[in-house]
Amino acid sequence: MLELDVMDETNTLAEQTIELVGKVLQFAAEQQKVKDGSEVSVTFVTNDAIQEINRTYRKKDVPTDVISFAMEEMGDGEIVIKDADIPTLLGDIVISVDRANEQAESYAHTFERELCFLAVHGFLHLLGYDHGTKEEEKVMFGLQETILQAFGLKREGHGHS
Repeated sequence: MLELDVMDETNTLAEQTIELVGKVLQFAAEQQKVKDGSEVSVTFVTNDAIQEINRTYRKKDVPTDVISFAMEEMGDGEIVIKDADIPTLLGDIVISVDRANEQAESYAHTFERELCFLAVHGFLHLLGYDHGTKEEEKVMFGLQETILQAFGLKREGHGHS
């Protein structure tokens, strides 16, 4: 099991929504054979808050949907080993509730599914996946879909593809 620390700084999320995101991440961790007891924190924030984080850490002064901070990064953003022995402290996932709401609307699927999508996306980043190239994007986005569908969250409407 993951050690999950979930905080809703917006105080807007229903208890079961928060639980759902937790369950999805536990499921993703199982699928990815993440070491038991690995720690992940998830923080739900506003657009303003995520914009500030984006500006501070990534020099991009815009709100975004999800940002993750892997704890065990090497010099140039490389994570040591993909799966042999993932370190216990995986890192932090920050999700904008505002953006999740907007995106759920524009993709015509539920807010819950969007939050879960973003959480899994952030989680895979913590495991060292990336989407810098077309090839990497295909792998990472394919994996996200597989995890969400296996968990039972089907995509409704047209989505992220």
